[in-house]
Amino acid sequence: MAQPPVTRSSSSLLRRKRIEIPSDTQGLRRVLGPASLIALGIGCTIGAGLFSLTGIAASENAGPAVVLSYIVAAIACGFAGLCYSELASMIPIAGSAYSYAYMALGEVVAWIIGWDLVLEYAVGAAAVSVSWSRYVASLLGSWGISLPPRLLASPFETVALPDGSHVAGLMNLPAAFIICVVSALLIRGVSESARVNAAMVVVKLAIIIAVVAFGVPYIKTANYIPFIPDNTGTFGHFGFSGIMRAAGTIFFAYVGFDAVSTAAQEARNPGRDMPIGILGSLLVCTVAYVLFSLVLTGLVNYKDMLGDAAPVATAIDQTPFAWLKLAVKFGIICGFTSVLLVLLLGQSRVFYAMSRDGLLPRLFASIHPTWRTPWYSNLLFMVLTGALAAFLPIDQLAHMTSIGTLLAFVIVCIGVMFLRHSAPDMERRFRVPGGPTIPILGIVCCMAVMLSLDGLTWVRLAVWLVIGMVIYFGYSRRNSHLAQDS
Repeated sequence: MAQPPVTRSSSSLLRRKRIEIPSDTQGLRRVLGPASLIALGIGCTIGAGLFSLTGIAASENAGPAVVLSYIVAAIACGFAGLCYSELASMIPIAGSAYSYAYMALGEVVAWIIGWDLVLEYAVGAAAVSVSWSRYVASLLGSWGISLPPRLLASPFETVALPDGSHVAGLMNLPAAFIICVVSALLIRGVSESARVNAAMVVVKLAIIIAVVAFGVPYIKTANYIPFIPDNTGTFGHFGFSGIMRAAGTIFFAYVGFDAVSTAAQEARNPGRDMPIGILGSLLVCTVAYVLFSLVLTGLVNYKDMLGDAAPVATAIDQTPFAWLKLAVKFGIICGFTSVLLVLLLGQSRVFYAMSRDGLLPRLFASIHPTWRTPWYSNLLFMVLTGALAAFLPIDQLAHMTSIGTLLAFVIVCIGVMFLRHSAPDMERRFRVPGGPTIPILGIVCCMAVMLSLDGLTWVRLAVWLVIGMVIYFGYSRRNSHLAQDS
């Protein structure tokens, strides 16, 4: 296999890793087939973006036209997904966009995207756990069990007490709890985690089918009027800009196929299976998103979903099926759990890859002697992600995740074009058709959605990247394996 050139000079920020595929006896176990990879993608993609953020995006940005927002996001994801498929079939190792950037664009770009992915997965998992908490509270409430309101909200949210008074929340305890449980499962092993995820995906898809089938007869067509509410005069608040802002808000839901690519080193036949897992999961999820959001906004007026982190429970209350209400809440809780599992899996694999390359302390590349998992990475993010889940509200978490996802997609699209120039003879089990057209469209579409996000989200991303660059120049640059080998 032809190898692209690699710059070994320790003074170069653009030194690149040689493309070397680890043997099956090194590190992580290759235990995932195409069905497991598709299930991982669906498990991560169908979650908070559908079951929680649909209501927020509809009520604050797009109205019933949130359906169009999902289509806009899917188009951008489709272009990026094709690029991911080509790179994942070429470079079947852990680390996703980070590893691709290291081999295509150089170390400093790889560090930026790896650091960005750390934010993307950690904040995404925190957002999902907050929704998990809300649905658990709703399910328990159906059984007459009430959790303390102040232990279900962050300090930045106001909650109503039984006496009618309003106070600030303390922490979202159930959200932090589920992060700890899922992290423990991932430490135990990836094959066990994949089986649990597959079971939850079946439940989740069954719930989506049930909501669509039983909800359609109770749709109020008046809820679709106006389908695209007039812009209020502020960018992102309804109208076309609202559709784009909503696409940015829910975009992190599509992080699923990125998470699939992080598990490339654990795929049995990555050259064949990775494109199937990435594109298959994206197709299934896009159809589910469009149908589900159409039914949801037909059952509940978008204005009534303002601030509702559990809009599906609200929508099901519009039907007379008591059993369906409980089944949907239980299914959604299972669905969120599978999302958390895949996000935290991807998180630890990116950190593992960065540590393996010397950009982070070697501790995080340590593999458990029995379970063969990067357990120190799992433990670290159990603490960090649990803290984010406990102390930040869901809308801020979602925006932070979306911009990180979009940046990763842009860099992957650039990487495809660069590797075609620098390594034209490398075997590509899957090749994006149309030359540079699709990667360029992916870059344009993802940048357009990024630009629709609010300024504060951009500021947070900039601050995070500045922190990352301080760490890179203070530690990673001189401890990189490429620097040590020069």
